Amino acid sequence: MWSDAINQNNKTALLAWVKETGIELVQVNGQRKYGGPPPGWIGEPPPSGSEVFIGKLPQDIYENKLIPLFQSVGKLYEFRLMMTFSGLNRGFAYAKYSNRRSVQIAIAALNNFEVQKGCPIMVCRSTEKCELCVDGLASSVEQGQLWTLLQEVTMGVLNISLYPSPSRKGGQLAVLKYNSHRAAAMAKKTLVEGNLGPYGEEIEVDWLKVDMKQKLRDSSERTFPESLQLGGCKSGNPSQTPRGAVTYYLNALCKKQQLGIPVFLTKCVQANPDGWLRFWYQVVIPGYPSPFSGFMWIKPDKSGLSGHDKAKNAIALQLLKTLGESLHGSALAAGRGCSRGS
Repeated sequence: MWSDAINQNNKTALLAWVKETGIELVQVNGQRKYGGPPPGWIGEPPPSGSEVFIGKLPQDIYENKLIPLFQSVGKLYEFRLMMTFSGLNRGFAYAKYSNRRSVQIAIAALNNFEVQKGCPIMVCRSTEKCELCVDGLASSVEQGQLWTLLQEVTMGVLNISLYPSPSRKGGQLAVLKYNSHRAAAMAKKTLVEGNLGPYGEEIEVDWLKVDMKQKLRDSSERTFPESLQLGGCKSGNPSQTPRGAVTYYLNALCKKQQLGIPVFLTKCVQANPDGWLRFWYQVVIPGYPSPFSGFMWIKPDKSGLSGHDKAKNAIALQLLKTLGESLHGSALAAGRGCSRGS
């Protein structure tokens, strides 16, 4: 939500430009996006290496200045401007072109270009990282639990590997591989905001660095079973957890604490062209003093879960964190107090 008191003139100019050109900008999870694909695009997305990183942007500049500038050197497939809650940009953006040659031209023409007087920008090839490092997981966390969580709150996870943490005694470190840089970046943002809270204390989420990758290669790796990677999972695997496991654990926790079974109300209030759905939710736990309510963005995928089910699982994860008990502890309580359904 924009604050009308900040940078109003440039915001007004942006809105006038959007109306005049008919360009559609979609804001999702802290970034505002054009294209991906743009109108009239036919065929597959551009190959890897077709994106530039744009840094040192003045925070009061918007797409009405930036998109025409970067379109002047090549056909844009997508443009993403990182945004703050106040409506200022965060000082950096990404421009993806239709081919790699346009990237070379953009770097040559626009690196150190002054978008405002005294404000040269930085333009360089985007490093399309796809692997995250999650350190500080509790020793009790299993790969199946982590896999279920990541499929519910992130998109595009391909593989998980667990290692003993090099820096946290008794803890674990997970390497998460995603199918694209964007999927990994969005997952990083989601996980940094606290979705891993139930799995350990002071968890750190960052890009997997080269030195850490080499260190882990030299250690004893416990690889996530191939049958549980993208494409399905074998039945009977001890690491496997059912779909909707997070809501199952929440119900078990509430039963253990004699709070009653949570009642979920969800309503889809916005659907974006790129598939993201915004849900309003309210959860009433009979023994809790007040209901929980808010909004959440969800993108349905091929997991078989509906948007409403994915929203419920993500909400349940936040409630588990709020109620202050780990998923592992909830699962143990569930095992003692009730039998697991199919």
